[in-house]
Amino acid sequence: MSNTISILGSTGSIGRQTLEVAEQMGLRVAALTAHASVERMEEQARQFRPRLAVLTDEAAAKDLAVRLADTDTRVLGGFDALTEAATVPEADTVVTAVVGMVGLKPTLAAIKEKKRIALANKETLVCAGELVMDAADRYGAEIVPVDSEHSAIFQCVQGCVDRGEIKRLILTCSGGPFYGMTYDEVGKMTKADALKHPNWKMGPKITVDCATLMNKGLEVIEAMRLYRLPLEQVSVVIHRQSIVHSLVEYRDGAVLAQLGTPDMRLPIRYAMTYPNRGLNPAEPLDLLSCPPLTFAAPDREAFPCLAMAEEAATEGGTACAILNGANEEAVRLFLADRIGFHDIPRLVAEARTAVPVVQSPTLEDILEADRAARQVVLGN
Repeated sequence: MSNTISILGSTGSIGRQTLEVAEQMGLRVAALTAHASVERMEEQARQFRPRLAVLTDEAAAKDLAVRLADTDTRVLGGFDALTEAATVPEADTVVTAVVGMVGLKPTLAAIKEKKRIALANKETLVCAGELVMDAADRYGAEIVPVDSEHSAIFQCVQGCVDRGEIKRLILTCSGGPFYGMTYDEVGKMTKADALKHPNWKMGPKITVDCATLMNKGLEVIEAMRLYRLPLEQVSVVIHRQSIVHSLVEYRDGAVLAQLGTPDMRLPIRYAMTYPNRGLNPAEPLDLLSCPPLTFAAPDREAFPCLAMAEEAATEGGTACAILNGANEEAVRLFLADRIGFHDIPRLVAEARTAVPVVQSPTLEDILEADRAARQVVLGN
């Protein structure tokens, strides 16, 4: 059970919803971080009175420091300050809700301090899953996933003492805004089209990843790392309604599923209360009014990013860091209207070909693979 939390990425969608949950539960907030959202960070700091507020944009941090000069909140700037926010002594739980590789170093630092990691930053496990999980084992830190799919699996395996009893993890996927389209039809879609997710309200980067199905590919890799299972035991099904958040099939044929409304506050709350369950003021799922639940196979030809992620997962080493770094840069270019939708998988594939894979990588190898992949994308 969490009592005091730090939130890395407090002004984003997950961060804001985490603060809603914290307010409802009466949790203390020790530290908040964001990139450059000065006004929103000021509002959050005045409401929750954290010990520390961080903006990684240093100019924005200087502005924030002036605004909060009449409070007891200390303000720091720069990416290195994320690690200080992640290791504030009084916080027992660190919610990692930042987007991208910037979450890796502060997460590892929090693990070394034996914090509970409420993990919403999938890139941490995608790029350095073995290092992160080994560190959690070594230091005795809990990792409780916040992503709805991984929270669902986490909940479904709570009664499973022997992980060898798991036959398969089944990740559900809404299919994004372009479900049912052919490869050629998808290629005509614009940024505005890609940002219209059918079920969830999320930040632009993850919303585009949902449109390409790269998000689901990253979740496949994350599941493999969290539960130390090979790709053959992790599968994906399209479930348009986002009611069944994921399933676990056991070797005796039983399939357990976690159902709920598409509301990220549910897995966030569970990450705070685990191993207990707290009261939730939100409306519960009403089975009599929810739509019929349907399932279908994903189309890997129309959405090649899913297959590329699965291939990187099989190759291992720094392959996933290359994949992720290239995708982050390609999505950034797409959101800036500098490339088209189909250029995202094309650039990721080029980076995967151009950057050599290092097996059994160190943290430095992973960071270099990420840098090199981004450079390939920016050079095209």
